[in-house]
Amino acid sequence: MMRETQRLSLFWRIFLLNAAVVTVAFAFLMLGPFTVSAPVLLTEAALLSGVLVVMLVANAGLLRLGLAPLERLARTMSTVDLLRPGHRLAVTGRSGIADLIRSFNTMLDRLEAERATSAARALSAQEAERKRIAQELHDEVGQTLTAVLLELKRVADHAPEPVSGEVRQVQETIRNGLDEIRRIARRLRPGVLEELGLSSALKSLAGEFSTGGLTVRRNIDGDLPDLGQDAELVLYRVAQESLTNTARHSGARQVSLCLSHVPGSAAGPAEIELRIRDDGAGVGAAPEGAGIRGMRERALLIGADLNVGPAPGRGTEIRLRVPLGGEESIND
Repeated sequence: MMRETQRLSLFWRIFLLNAAVVTVAFAFLMLGPFTVSAPVLLTEAALLSGVLVVMLVANAGLLRLGLAPLERLARTMSTVDLLRPGHRLAVTGRSGIADLIRSFNTMLDRLEAERATSAARALSAQEAERKRIAQELHDEVGQTLTAVLLELKRVADHAPEPVSGEVRQVQETIRNGLDEIRRIARRLRPGVLEELGLSSALKSLAGEFSTGGLTVRRNIDGDLPDLGQDAELVLYRVAQESLTNTARHSGARQVSLCLSHVPGSAAGPAEIELRIRDDGAGVGAAPEGAGIRGMRERALLIGADLNVGPAPGRGTEIRLRVPLGGEESIND
């Protein structure tokens, strides 16, 4: 009998609950020593009202008990975030509700997989475009400005003194612009990451941001294992975005950048942890912007866990934990 009840649809279970309440009330009135006069007496009206109240309360209680899993499902649907995957509802309730929860969990699995695939393609295209633009800035614009500098030097050497001074000022302006173009190209395509590895790239990145009143202190372990190209790129981009947000928005004076190797234990597998902590204003209740959401998407591509929250004392702490051996290819 219990199995047959579990196979009933949600409609029939609700119908049977209401039918049971009405049937009990009907039997109570039929078998009890009750009569209804015409016109209805006050005592009879009070008795019928009491029976009606009991029926409504019993019906409400049974419906709330039967539909409780649907309420949990509705709350989860309103708060689910595909950038924080893995949250699933426990399959409870009888046939119809349990099937609905299973379908919802299956839908989340599919959406998370599709989002990860589309994000990987988008980020792969983004990295390829960055590489192309950086190459053109370096080869085309950089070489053109270098040729202009050489030509201006030749003009300055043969020009009279007043004109020579002005030409040298133009040279200095172009030289500053060339340095800025090279700096942009390095940010678009971290050549030091490809050539010297993650540790050297993070040290160079910390040096770039240690200007204008912001000091970046770095602490990088020397025994880092081989992470793979994709994991190193994600770690570098997360560090780059974090330092950019700190420099632009936090008003911080000190930033610490730590990259450490956490050995495996009974509590969890071995992992690489990137932690960036500043002493700025903190994130407060502000919604996450495109920068943080982009970092979360990158973290998902290699199965990493990204946490953004208040730092001890004041400021913001960004922590990225990359499980060793668990990364997926961004180019897949």
